[in-house]
Amino acid sequence: MEKKAVLSALSALSQETRLDVFRLLVQAGPEGLSAGAIAESLGVAPNTLSFHLAQLNHAGLIVQRRESRSLIYSADYGQMNALMGFLTENCCGLPANAAACGPACAATPEAGKFRSFGAAP
Repeated sequence: MEKKAVLSALSALSQETRLDVFRLLVQAGPEGLSAGAIAESLGVAPNTLSFHLAQLNHAGLIVQRRESRSLIYSADYGQMNALMGFLTENCCGLPANAAACGPACAATPEAGKFRSFGAAP
């Protein structure tokens, strides 16, 4: 992944609503969610959401497709993985600290369940 694309992705994710939208779409899986479902889940006004979706799309983090009269948005997992790869590619450069590159936590059965980002855990 080129540095310019990394900076664009990180810039897009550095805003609270866009980060919430992206995390929601990652959780939703490849099926994605309609703009209305995203707005309802996060409690975001549709016109505000359109702006944030455009920013995430421009950064290459999400894709949109048309299904009938609805626009469906989903995370671009290839781009997400490329970003993570770029951020961690030099992680284990120091042999004395190789354990630091492992996952910070183990996945739980509840990790894949859909939840509202506006609600308390």
